[in-house]
Amino acid sequence: MEKKKLVLVGNGMAGVRAVEEILNISKDAFEITIFGAEPHPNYNRILLSKVLQGDTAVKDITLNDWDWYKENNIQLYTGETVVKIDHTKKLVVSDKGRVEPYDELILATGSNPFILPIPGADKKGVTTFRDIKDTDEMLEASKNYKKAAVIGGGLLGLEAARGLLNLGMDVTVIHLMPYLMERQLDPTASNLLKKELEKQGMKFLLEKATSEILGMDRVEGLKFSDGTELEADLVVMSVGIKPNVQLAKESGLPVNRGIIVNDFLQTDIPHVYAVGECAEHNGIAYGLVAPLYEQGKVLAKSIFGEETTPYKGSVLSTQLKVSGVEVFSAGDFTEDVEKKSFKVFDEQDGIYKKIVLRGNKIIGAVLFGDSRDGNRLFSMIQKQADISETAKVAILQPVGGDTGESLVASMGANEIICGCNGVSKGTIVQAIQEKGCSSVDEIKGCTNASRSCGGCKPLVAELLQLTLGEEFDASAQKEAICGCTTLSRDEVVVEIREKGLRSTKEVMNVLEWSSEEGCSKCRPALNYYLGMIYPTEYEDERESRFVNERMHANIQKDGTFSVVPTMYGGVTNSNDLRKIADVVDKYEIPLVKLTGGQRIDLLGVKKEDLPNVWKDLDMPSGYAYGKSLRTVKTCVGEQFCRFGTQDSMSLGITLEKKFQGLQTPHKVKMAVSACPRSCAESGFKDIGFIGIDGGWEIYVGGNGGNHVRGGDLLFKVKTEEEVMEITGAYLQYYRETANYLERTSKWIERVGLAHVQSVLDDKEKRKELNERMDQALSTYKDPWKEVVNDKKVQKELFENLVISK
Repeated sequence: MEKKKLVLVGNGMAGVRAVEEILNISKDAFEITIFGAEPHPNYNRILLSKVLQGDTAVKDITLNDWDWYKENNIQLYTGETVVKIDHTKKLVVSDKGRVEPYDELILATGSNPFILPIPGADKKGVTTFRDIKDTDEMLEASKNYKKAAVIGGGLLGLEAARGLLNLGMDVTVIHLMPYLMERQLDPTASNLLKKELEKQGMKFLLEKATSEILGMDRVEGLKFSDGTELEADLVVMSVGIKPNVQLAKESGLPVNRGIIVNDFLQTDIPHVYAVGECAEHNGIAYGLVAPLYEQGKVLAKSIFGEETTPYKGSVLSTQLKVSGVEVFSAGDFTEDVEKKSFKVFDEQDGIYKKIVLRGNKIIGAVLFGDSRDGNRLFSMIQKQADISETAKVAILQPVGGDTGESLVASMGANEIICGCNGVSKGTIVQAIQEKGCSSVDEIKGCTNASRSCGGCKPLVAELLQLTLGEEFDASAQKEAICGCTTLSRDEVVVEIREKGLRSTKEVMNVLEWSSEEGCSKCRPALNYYLGMIYPTEYEDERESRFVNERMHANIQKDGTFSVVPTMYGGVTNSNDLRKIADVVDKYEIPLVKLTGGQRIDLLGVKKEDLPNVWKDLDMPSGYAYGKSLRTVKTCVGEQFCRFGTQDSMSLGITLEKKFQGLQTPHKVKMAVSACPRSCAESGFKDIGFIGIDGGWEIYVGGNGGNHVRGGDLLFKVKTEEEVMEITGAYLQYYRETANYLERTSKWIERVGLAHVQSVLDDKEKRKELNERMDQALSTYKDPWKEVVNDKKVQKELFENLVISK
């Protein structure tokens, strides 16, 4: 039987989700073609703010990668826009002249950002915040300009403002209304949010109407209707969206604000459907994800002619974090004569909760600062639950607050866990019991729960534990960085960035560490993360480092120290050897040993001799103690070896000098071999380089320690310049994404070689990683000079130390 032809116009979240629902019913019914105006596969637009804020990469917000289209035999045309529909002949025509026939057509053209029709709106430096291109434009502008103005105090505007703050810009939000996020919050919650965002550095101009964008070729400022002005060299317009209906209108489809559809997402033209932000159902065009996904399920069954519950519209809910602040709203939360509210307000802790009643039924709710009740309240609103026999104050207390009862245990099978994707408790339980899902990530893959905003992850994890009981494997879930907190590495890094935290003490206080002083595990980790996030601004906290790093030497079992001066690439000279010999004699150092990293180790140095030993050596530290680049081992190379094909010593010295002193999550060892004989053992290092005819092979993730692991081939390159570029980007990506004390061998297994290769394949991403690497390297100071010159460090050397192994 010949397959029918299905064409989807629009490669966004709503349209592709509808296709996923169709594939769930049958993978063989349709020959599917998708047109997408952007040059990317389907990605999560909700998480663009995370990309702007620097918390994630574009690759990480991709919902369906290129392989997904191939695996499902979908023909995807990216960077190509459909400009004409001939519904008589059942054809679509693209802007590249491509003609594609269809049996069934789905329009998912989304929406366009609204641009204020004011003078200057077309100047350089004026953008919206809608897609990857807009995000890239803001990221680029932040490198050269400092003053940003965001027009619009809705959710998207505030997310853009937070991202620009993270990029070091001075940000002012201009909003026409008297309070922020008026569609999701009431005035009380909005004012609380404003105060919190002001603490983070955001500025606000409320009840301001922008009348003109000032400047010549590029924006220089804003002028308001009251005559006042504001300096700005980047303007982000976030004042709303409008359904993209131009194609439908020109093709003769009935259009109002959106493309008019019935309860089965059908237009008035046979075999033509519309879904998502471009569709208008009963006078409403929805802009949130959850309603669009509900529509996709109905459309899929409708296109197969299956019996299905008609789409009757959606009760809207929003549960999210705005710059780290928990916010939830659902239903109708306004008040009037017929609607009464009940409120709980804890001003000291910044927690505000409100439910709105019509008679004995909850019709709306707003939560600020604590959104744990959100899913339960949303379920009650959807079911129009009668609360006449329930104490109102009990409704606004977390389930189990005093009794220990679990929230998910109290939910019915049909109640929604993931509001974004409409995934019920019963669906998740079925995935656990029938498909063997045992982690949040596996649940996400099976059911789409937590796939969008991620706010329901705690509930999914709780349901996993409840359902699996003794079989629940906590180690398969997220891992807290230590016992002082329940937060994982990624959560801590996000909170540091979003809240602008600048010291370990501040992190522990704001993020509510159970131990006021932290512990030997989390203090060094926080110190590293802060330095990684703020490379040029953060002042390293010596007291948060391990003892070896504080001493710039390795402590031995008898309390003496081991000193290792640098020998770049294992190469030395007679002058340095004489210095070492003189120091050994002068301080009666009992043992001199050659290390596996081709350096000389002086063992048995007394604590009180350390400053003078370093002073007399007058050589840089070899970082034998550090969570940093330890050494670059080399063979003699083509200069001397008859088998050598490349200059390994020169490259090794260049690498070591370039990355000397770089702080990394764990120690990093390199090796450079001039030929595949690999005399420097390059295949078992964190990064290894092997010379071949015409270039170099780069191996990563090797380990010769307790858990021996051969390195994986990352890339083959032709020049030393490429070697340095790839190495810099690779190390910086490891720095930014690895857990503290996670070796590259464990990290590469966790994140995947293919993923790292895809990141480094992106030239723009590689460039950005190297720029951040250069920024981190610009702060380098020879640590051994601190021992020689810093009286504070010398004083510490003579005090009793608490030694942490």
